[in-house]
Amino acid sequence: MAELKFLGMDFSCALGSLSKGEFPGRDCLLPLVSKLLGYAIVAASTTVKLPQILKILKHKSVRGLSVVAFELEAVGYTIALAYCLHKGLPFSAFGEYAFLLIQALILVAIIYYFSQPLGTKTWMRALLYCGIAPTILAGKIDPILFEALYASQHAVFLFARIPQIWQNFKNKSTGELSFLTFFMNFGGSMVRVFTSIQEKAPTSVALGSVLGVVMNGTILSQIIMYQKPTAKDKKRD
Repeated sequence: MAELKFLGMDFSCALGSLSKGEFPGRDCLLPLVSKLLGYAIVAASTTVKLPQILKILKHKSVRGLSVVAFELEAVGYTIALAYCLHKGLPFSAFGEYAFLLIQALILVAIIYYFSQPLGTKTWMRALLYCGIAPTILAGKIDPILFEALYASQHAVFLFARIPQIWQNFKNKSTGELSFLTFFMNFGGSMVRVFTSIQEKAPTSVALGSVLGVVMNGTILSQIIMYQKPTAKDKKRD
């Protein structure tokens, strides 16, 4: 059967097996499923932080949100996107980082807006990011430094979640955190572990996805654990 490729996905193997009345083999099916899941994550990532943004705008509050946690998340996405671009990985393997970074920056800006007045340290962090991020994204740094920077990216994501996890635990509340956003983050990390292995991405990339599963899963469990009963539930009690 002639090759049938679309967006880097080869359908000829699977369609050839199906045309013979056979179920596609593992070696034929897994790469195709990996690519499809990869593009599904990229598509879903375009709106993953929208529920969080809308929740803040609706309540005009950033109650329970750690500013530093969201700032570090933007830094982590910047490093991850720059590294994947530098390594020339297929878009299906990392494309979500581009959309997540844009949304993370919008989210930080909204948190800043509802956290007025901002302190000097916050402004300094923001200016430092704006000065360094373009250089990192352009890949105009020493290759050894780039590898070290990406290795630190896992620590960045870890420390991006720890302040929020601790604040949730201390307050016994998750404030304005969006369940839907962290549910999609958790699901995306789970799928990305599979696609990273299937796409033969660097081990560090796969480990980053595993870390995402653990951290997002922890916050998701906190949102479920600390959610307040609705007025309807109280009435029933």
